[in-house]
Amino acid sequence: MSSCDRRGALRALALGGAALELAGCGFHLRGAATYRFDSIYVNAPGAPAFGAELRKALANASTAKIVDDPAKAQVILDIPLVVDDKDVLSLSPGGRAREFALQKRVQLRLRDNAGNDWLPADEIVIRRTYLYDDTERLARQIEENRLVLEMQSDAVHQIVRRLQAARKPT
Repeated sequence: MSSCDRRGALRALALGGAALELAGCGFHLRGAATYRFDSIYVNAPGAPAFGAELRKALANASTAKIVDDPAKAQVILDIPLVVDDKDVLSLSPGGRAREFALQKRVQLRLRDNAGNDWLPADEIVIRRTYLYDDTERLARQIEENRLVLEMQSDAVHQIVRRLQAARKPT
């Protein structure tokens, strides 16, 4: 057996072992989300872009119908606050910002038309840090914009997952 044949056999064996290990640990791809409600209205008046992404994610991830009228919805998802913050974490010896921390805060509450909480008021906080260099100003601005979009997507996915835990109040 040549060395190329041995490498191919070892590679196939390693890939097969990795597949068996993943199957053995219970790993499976995320399927459609199942909710205990049939229709939902997303109320995010202060964050239209966030609300649009959330509606799209809910439409793609579940069988719950997204409605445009809160009176026709079984539950209402209130998003009263979406805030992006940016703080300086460290300074260079010359006093210039060297490291920044980005933070996205999203407040949410799931209720029915009678005002009963399916999910009590909660807050999602996502943080990211990045290094800054004045000589790469454009690249760092692009990186910051990318991080903000990733944080928004992460918050949307967390909300989609949290809605699975929502229960009708008794």
